Amino acid sequence: MATRIYILGSGTPTPTAERFGSAFVIDADGELIMIDCGPAATWKLAKVGLRPTQIQTLFFTHHHFDHDADYPCFLLTRWDQSIGIEPELQVIGPPPTVELTDKLIGSDGAFRHDYLARMRWPASQHVFVNRGGTLPRPAPRVHATNIGSDYRLAGAGWSIRAAAARHAQPHLECLAYRLETTSGSIVFTGDTEPCESVQDLARGADVLLCMAWDTDEAMEHTGETAGTCGVGGAARMAGTAGARRLVLVHVGPRLASPAGREAALSGAAAAFGGEIVLASDLMVLDL
Repeated sequence: MATRIYILGSGTPTPTAERFGSAFVIDADGELIMIDCGPAATWKLAKVGLRPTQIQTLFFTHHHFDHDADYPCFLLTRWDQSIGIEPELQVIGPPPTVELTDKLIGSDGAFRHDYLARMRWPASQHVFVNRGGTLPRPAPRVHATNIGSDYRLAGAGWSIRAAAARHAQPHLECLAYRLETTSGSIVFTGDTEPCESVQDLARGADVLLCMAWDTDEAMEHTGETAGTCGVGGAARMAGTAGARRLVLVHVGPRLASPAGREAALSGAAAAFGGEIVLASDLMVLDL
């Protein structure tokens, strides 16, 4: 069975008509794994035909809002649509993954009033029962874990490992991930500048989804190079790592025009001889 990659969000903190924020889902032999949960990710799940209740594991690369702003919506929608028998959601990422989860749906969380009302209000109880649930309606169940760059996890038919990404330290810990499935390997750089740890993680990967904020020339002109990766940097990392396919994500608004798209693809092709894809929201790729 092929591994499928759903690119829900391929943009930056700046919304454009084509892209906004970061979010990805990987279908690994029927198990859905989510990487980041940026703006409107829950709605975009529906647009590609997926349901929040199908997601069993969510990984965060880091906690800038364009990577986690839809997390409360995803948590509450997954719980609201459940019938109480789904596996407990596993949420894994660098700090403050645990603290953020608790602040949203913990005993004093920002949305506690919402789920308590739905658990106790007769109309909401009927909705829950009509979907197939059995009263009493359980509260949200989420197992959140803070991790570091040495993290590894094996699932059924897939495994994942993390590496340090060089982005917003020391203010935020930032990670990249390599996911191995029965079809091959996929690397998600998250937000990073070109660095050895991410390049090593991507060694021989079938697909490298790499941040590509802008052309290197534009970033050098604007002084936006620290902690970020341009199109040329992404291509050079992919080439040095020996990746087979480069998917440019976290694409900035200046690359949205036809001229910007041409500049991105030609700039990447100058440094990388493999397949190059300029991602847009709702794009689906098979491995």
